Amino acid sequence: MQRRDFLKNAAGGAAPAVRTRPSGRNIVFVLADDHRYDFAGALGHPWLKGLTPNLDRMVNRGVNFRNAFATTSLCSPSRTSMLTGLYMHRHGVRDNFSALDPALPTFPRLLQGNGYRSGFFGKWHMGGSGDEPRPGFDQWLSFRGQGEYQDPEMNLNGVRQRMRGNTTDLLTESAVRFIRENASRPFCAYLSHKAVHAPFQAPERHARLFEGLSAPRPRTMNYKEEYYAKWPDWVRRRRVTRHGVDGMIDSDEPFDVHYRRYCQCLIALDESLGRVFQQLEDSRILDDTLLVYMGDNGYMWGEHGLIDKRAMYEPSIRVPVLAHCPSLFGTAGRSVPQIALNLDIAPTFLDAAGVKPPPSMQGRSLLALTGGAAPENWRRDFIYEYAWEQDFPYTPDIVGLRTESHSLMNYPGTWDIPELYDLQKDPEQIDNLIAGARIGPRMRGRYVNHVKDAAARGLVESLQARLAQLLSETGGDPRLAGVASPDDKY
Repeated sequence: MQRRDFLKNAAGGAAPAVRTRPSGRNIVFVLADDHRYDFAGALGHPWLKGLTPNLDRMVNRGVNFRNAFATTSLCSPSRTSMLTGLYMHRHGVRDNFSALDPALPTFPRLLQGNGYRSGFFGKWHMGGSGDEPRPGFDQWLSFRGQGEYQDPEMNLNGVRQRMRGNTTDLLTESAVRFIRENASRPFCAYLSHKAVHAPFQAPERHARLFEGLSAPRPRTMNYKEEYYAKWPDWVRRRRVTRHGVDGMIDSDEPFDVHYRRYCQCLIALDESLGRVFQQLEDSRILDDTLLVYMGDNGYMWGEHGLIDKRAMYEPSIRVPVLAHCPSLFGTAGRSVPQIALNLDIAPTFLDAAGVKPPPSMQGRSLLALTGGAAPENWRRDFIYEYAWEQDFPYTPDIVGLRTESHSLMNYPGTWDIPELYDLQKDPEQIDNLIAGARIGPRMRGRYVNHVKDAAARGLVESLQARLAQLLSETGGDPRLAGVASPDDKY
């Protein structure tokens, strides 16, 4: 299929029925895959200084939610939380093969029902290999599963066909055309990239960037018995799998090569963002369009000897969330310190469009944080959860609590120690404060009973109580917090 024909079809189609324009702003959501929080020039990455001008523009002339997190560090559960505003235990997409329940309200469907023209371009991934058009979108371009970086097979409005070119470029061209052809009406464009998911394959124009550079090694990457004595056994075991530095995504290529390719792919994402900016300017709608860039989860590059995501360590769960809308935020640039979550994406877009979120949504509009003083009742903690996967059994079930100062990680159903870190004193998460709570073969199992330090034990009990409260309030199982039952006489 020729590119000009592809572009004509990708954002064309029959004209929609005439609708009354709502009072809300246009929405553009650019979602990157596996883009961790600190990979951009303006976010501090030394390799990318001067090479990510469009991401830097969002940091320096928009809003940087610098403490943003995925509540599940895995593609499909996190993306479902963005669409629905719900925790994983409420929306039910626990892995990359579960389909999104069509009965759940999503921000595209709610915007579409309020007069918006909506288009989706890229990775859907909820429901395994399905790529068929989903409810809530007038325009659809997607692919099966993770897709391909080069000459991909794609589903264009229900018709599967082979496209020629780089996937990042093809998706961008389709989304930009959609913006151009719908600039006179309210629209929501959802550009959902495959990049920067492994195995990394940058466009040929970037394939030789960073040659000869050695990737930085975090302190916890090197094997040290003094570290592993404090960490759960599963962390040591995962080190030699495809999700560890000694397994490296099932590849014999060196760590430095993978790291360079990841950065190469990011350059194409920045170029994509630049094309979106240019089209919004050309269409004279930039000032009144809410443009949000985000990563679906973080990515570990050697921290704790691990690669990939899933774990509750900071590089795995922290993501970039950048927003640009001069009519809302001005152009001075600001940094927001409060906790932002993937749950907040849906209510934020609905708020910007003047559409009331359904009461079932558990996130909150991030616009409340951009007007100066934050609301007094803004969250100070959140639930992290991950469900064990049969295909990738190296990481156990995780139910944890992340506060502004501490991170508590429970591993239900696993005979292993939990983890507790003081993030202010120990940002690299080396000194597990409850490392001594190992459960022996003849011991009763509630680990808090084996925390010898009184202060640490009191902290664990308070965090468990808070986690149980949050689980109960959000429809989860409070027993997963580890709190003792009232009649526990142990």
